Amino acid sequence: MTPDAPRLPDGPRLPGRPRPDAARTRLSRTPPARPALPRHDDRRRTFPQLAPREAPDGRFAATWWGNAWVESLEDTALDPARLGRGKAYARRGHVDAITVTPGRVVAYVHGSRPRPYRTEIRLRTLGDDDWERFLDEAAARPEHIAALLDKDVPHALEAVTGLLPAPGDLVPDCSCPDDGYPCKHAAALCYQAARLLDEDPFVLFLMRGRGEQELLADLTRRNAARSAAERSTTPPALPTVPARTALAPLTGHNLPPLPPPLPVPAHPGRPAVFPADPEAPDPLALDLLAGEAAVRAHAFLATGHDPVAALTPWQDAVRLAAAHPGSGLTASTRALYRDLSHALDRTPTDLARAVAAWRQGGPAGLAVLEDPWDPPAGPFDRARPALLAADLPAFRPWRNWLSTRSLQLRFGRDGLWYGYESDTDREDWWPRGTPDADPVGAVTALLGR
Repeated sequence: MTPDAPRLPDGPRLPGRPRPDAARTRLSRTPPARPALPRHDDRRRTFPQLAPREAPDGRFAATWWGNAWVESLEDTALDPARLGRGKAYARRGHVDAITVTPGRVVAYVHGSRPRPYRTEIRLRTLGDDDWERFLDEAAARPEHIAALLDKDVPHALEAVTGLLPAPGDLVPDCSCPDDGYPCKHAAALCYQAARLLDEDPFVLFLMRGRGEQELLADLTRRNAARSAAERSTTPPALPTVPARTALAPLTGHNLPPLPPPLPVPAHPGRPAVFPADPEAPDPLALDLLAGEAAVRAHAFLATGHDPVAALTPWQDAVRLAAAHPGSGLTASTRALYRDLSHALDRTPTDLARAVAAWRQGGPAGLAVLEDPWDPPAGPFDRARPALLAADLPAFRPWRNWLSTRSLQLRFGRDGLWYGYESDTDREDWWPRGTPDADPVGAVTALLGR
């Protein structure tokens, strides 16, 4: 056909045969949209039913944080027999799929009846300030980020905010008629949850309020910002002596001068992250001792004085416990209090009371707690008339103490009054408030006036 040949007209359309233009229209039409994929919920995770497991040593957890979770349950339980039955339920696989959301762990647990019971464990979520401290501490040390990515929880990170539950933090609830605290179904769920924590510690973070992707994104941003700040700060050049000059043949005794000492770092160094190992000492103890050694070395290098050298072993133990976050409430600090008090033939309660005194007034506050003395005439004798003139209750004296049925003032050798409180008529005195040179001011602080 030549270019000038006329175009043939379209013939009659056969039935069922589309026109060419209609076919083109159908081919160019946008294909139907696929159904949207379900959106990932970072704050809700459901784990399939765990298979029955018989542990030779009877323990459900292998990691230190998993065992701390179980310890919190067992410290809270009012009936050991229910705990035993709950552990047997968990071993036999009576716990169905477990769903974890912030502040809640839920599952159906099979009991003696055909229909399973809805069981849940509730716990407090951490506030924004707690998470800020956690993220700052994690981002400050690359080894902490590496440990988290390796599904490990450094003790130092847990101690910053108290991630692990303290006694009383776990609140069980179950649809069964048993009013035990916890019932065997809630105990079974708690034991199985410890296995989830073993496999993935980010489950613990979710229980406390933050999802894995959210946490990792925050850590990535903070780590990038910290790295950029470190790159923008160029450290000053240190004075040196060229090796050529130092090694050249010397005439006489004209040695080249040595460079001045290196400047003292602005902050003490950080210890390494110590992984848990059954054959090694406790990682928390190693971290604590290494950190203390770094702080003391830095202070001695900067000032030529070791502020800890003059302390007795008991004073040093109290100082260590007082400086550690958690106040003995988290699993890690409970272990610290237990070990320190045992090493010095004291009880954890003795140590907790001493920590309160140390935080109240340092070594002087600890001395006021433990060393009654007979003050000379003067400020101590003038205190009772001043308290009566301020319309405060009558205080009875004993050595350097002035006491009512629930309030007490102790006069320290430093001339300050230290406040104490106790349940009425219990004689169980605990340091409270801030030391004051005025006894009326110390009592007013105790009463919250």
